[in-house]
Amino acid sequence: MPSGQSLDNRFLHASPARVFLANVLPMTLIMVMNGLLSVVDAVFLGHFVGARAMAAVSLVFPAVMLTIAMSTLVSGGMSSQIARQLGGSRIAEASATFARAHGLALVIALALIVLFFLVGRPLINGMADGDVQLAEMAYLFLLITMLTLPLQFILGLHADAWRNEGRAGLIAVMSVGVTLANIVLNYILIAQMGLGIAGSALGTAFAQALGLLLLLGFRQFRRGAISLDVLWRNSWVEGWARIAGLGAPLSLSFIGIALSTAFVICALRLSEGMDYALNVAAYGIVMRIFGFTYLPLMAVALAMQSIVGNNVGAGLYKRSDTVLRIALTTVFIYCLIIQIVVLSVGNSIGLIFVDDLAVSHAVGEIIRPMTYVYLFIGPVLVFALYFQAIGQPTRAAILTLSKPFVLLPAFVTTLTAFWGGKAIWFAFPLADCMIAVIAFAVMISALKKRTPAGGLGLSPIA
Repeated sequence: MPSGQSLDNRFLHASPARVFLANVLPMTLIMVMNGLLSVVDAVFLGHFVGARAMAAVSLVFPAVMLTIAMSTLVSGGMSSQIARQLGGSRIAEASATFARAHGLALVIALALIVLFFLVGRPLINGMADGDVQLAEMAYLFLLITMLTLPLQFILGLHADAWRNEGRAGLIAVMSVGVTLANIVLNYILIAQMGLGIAGSALGTAFAQALGLLLLLGFRQFRRGAISLDVLWRNSWVEGWARIAGLGAPLSLSFIGIALSTAFVICALRLSEGMDYALNVAAYGIVMRIFGFTYLPLMAVALAMQSIVGNNVGAGLYKRSDTVLRIALTTVFIYCLIIQIVVLSVGNSIGLIFVDDLAVSHAVGEIIRPMTYVYLFIGPVLVFALYFQAIGQPTRAAILTLSKPFVLLPAFVTTLTAFWGGKAIWFAFPLADCMIAVIAFAVMISALKKRTPAGGLGLSPIA
């Protein structure tokens, strides 16, 4: 089949380094543009609306992460299946998986919207700690975000499908255009029209709609390996458990981020008193910064996932091992550079986002300890998505869930109880050290279980 052969040429025949670069560079561009949008949006809110707008967005950050987690549950599980199906030229199976993912995505999105209307208001009021204005701003932002969830979920599916077909360059070009449009929209809505926090959410929604229309047009007229009409020729209500099972490790890691963020915000509320809103705003800025630095790591991991999945599906295990080594080396060097840079400029980085010197100082106090062992974060992520790519969600889950569900909550609670709010931020390097040890143990276990032809961890787990 021509489309299948095209995929073989893209993933299976060129040198692993060339294939890796051809996929990781467009993916990095996509992720950097998304991260740039988050940073610019924070700058707009901080300078045109104020630090309280940053505090409001930070307050609902756990809920936003929950929506991302649920989107990733579907798109990540779909990607794991589709990459191996396309690598084995099983186009009909990949098409069926693509259709089923749409049904699961819409059901989850609608369930989240219903849940928001049931419990959103009281939860936000509680997190705002009696600050009515802060609660109203947070509720408005989250309301718009929740109502556009179906759009966000379906956009993620179509972007991931193109990525797994080897069309990362196409997605990169589209992403640049949509992100620039989003930045312009946000500036108009926030700075010129004075819509404040609502302008941020609306600008994102409009840009997502544009992105989805472009992807649908590409699939209809450029005819990738999976055609658009497979959505009408396949069932939307089968195979959900398999998709969710494969997507669960990465999805649960985002849920864990939401949980650990909620733990931090609660710890601040209990320990900071009158400085609560200030520290929440500073923490929100730090999360935007780390979100920006984390996205290129995700780009490397996702590119590696697609390449490894295709090569494992074709039985080319030595190539998949080579790509894994390249990805690990890349993210280690990148994380080391980020660690050095952030530790060097941490004291002044907050002024990029706000004019408030107190908030800027708090940003420096938070970001420095959180960066002490940043060099471990990238390799752990790459290992996690590698195991997801080869269809081993248990190992992926160990690497993605231990830190946010167990280590961070435990360290945040303990440090806050004994040393107060200023000690919260040291929970992050402690957790990173522990998860690095766990990752090393998982790697040793996987090295003992490999096929004669290579393939880390591909022998059955005893």
